[in-house]
Amino acid sequence: MDLTSLPITNRATVKEEYLDLMGHMNVVWYMYLFDQATWPLFAMTGMDVQYYEKNMAGNAALEQHTRYLAELQLGTPAIVRSRLLGRSAKLTHFMHFMVNEDSGVLADTTELIGIHLDRVERRSAPIPAAMIAQVDRIIAEHQALEWDAPVCGLMKP
Repeated sequence: MDLTSLPITNRATVKEEYLDLMGHMNVVWYMYLFDQATWPLFAMTGMDVQYYEKNMAGNAALEQHTRYLAELQLGTPAIVRSRLLGRSAKLTHFMHFMVNEDSGVLADTTELIGIHLDRVERRSAPIPAAMIAQVDRIIAEHQALEWDAPVCGLMKP
């Protein structure tokens, strides 16, 4: 699985405050770094801060499946690469891959279903047509990769 064709959506170095009692990065920080990667991924579709503010829109996570594959320790530089997998009228299916930048080892993956929101009504809302074309273009690019995403098999947009 060659992740290098996927966009880097976050980069961080494991800090002391990220460590748990076992001396490796605590799960809360994996989630934080993945969350921080989600916003740049959505921004590539046109759903950025300006869009959210102007349209009182947003996105929220509905479902998530995380796999911890290798530990990240203090001082480890990590990158997150992201892949769009699919969508429906309101939902987006995507994955993040966290890699130890020094060793190239895949440390962790998370697969998510996100929902587009109308923040005034506080309800789900269709993804705007202006964004659909961009979402579909990125999905098509990612589907053309020579490897299948290691999805859990339980999530569908």
